[in-house]
Amino acid sequence: MTNFELVTAADVRLMQGLSQRVTATRPDLVNADASFGELAWNWGKGHAADGASRPRRLWFSGGDLVAWSWAQLPHQVRRSDGSVKDVTGAYLAYQVHPDHAGLIDEVIDWYDGVAAGIERTVSPSAADELALKRWAAHGYETDPASLGDTGSWTQLNERDLTDVDQPVLPEGFRFRTADEAGPRAAVQAHLDAWAPTTYTHESYRHVRRTAPYRGDLHILVEAPDKTMAASTIMWLDEANRTAEFEPVGTHPDYRRLGLARAMLLHGMQLARAAGATHMTVACLGAPGHPQARGLYYGVGFRELTRDAPLIKTRMAA
Repeated sequence: MTNFELVTAADVRLMQGLSQRVTATRPDLVNADASFGELAWNWGKGHAADGASRPRRLWFSGGDLVAWSWAQLPHQVRRSDGSVKDVTGAYLAYQVHPDHAGLIDEVIDWYDGVAAGIERTVSPSAADELALKRWAAHGYETDPASLGDTGSWTQLNERDLTDVDQPVLPEGFRFRTADEAGPRAAVQAHLDAWAPTTYTHESYRHVRRTAPYRGDLHILVEAPDKTMAASTIMWLDEANRTAEFEPVGTHPDYRRLGLARAMLLHGMQLARAAGATHMTVACLGAPGHPQARGLYYGVGFRELTRDAPLIKTRMAA
């Protein structure tokens, strides 16, 4: 296996399997971009546009995947408003099973090899003390962009599903599923909520290829004028009986109407009916980003863990 193979749908399923095993024993050690749902979403939405800039490495023990690394190298990003952004640095998503924690040095060495000579960032779990020490030993430091009120770090939030309030939508609005509304409506809902974005109909086609995607757990809110005013996808991890919201978005013309709150409550009821007993959702955690955090806290979520963004500059290479 070479160091420059690209991530496939089959690889994502293996990575999700590792996420499930870590979640079962040490959920606080699951990195923010290595959760069951985040892996499917990130691979699906980005595969068509920038998959060729994302090499990976897998580590196995006894036939089981025990560590993986997935680098994002410099590339151009084309967004829905026609703009083009040059990504000049590298980013690493990774996960190591706690029973094989010593592999972290191999993960770091691989990353330093494929991204040599350019700025490198990574976001391990803040609860992973060994990993933080090893990243520091390899020259990685706290990313200045993560500091202060507008920092870029992510927190993972959780709640159980034993007591979920009834959702209330404004008059004339109704819940739909992607199965009911169809691909065009599902994609447009995301484009409207997240513009400018790299998301396309091709992105959604790849999202639907991921093993856990279910159109009946892809929820939309339809406005009286038939606009899809809000949407979210839920990713059901049947092994751990947990589900994850990713992404969650509302059309700017329909914000502050309580749509996202109602959609989350409705989604949690559907997740519970599908067998989940536990729910997670991620958001920016710095004080200067209160909107999403306030929404999630308002429906019963609380912080489980957070990531610790690190950086290694060209000068430290």
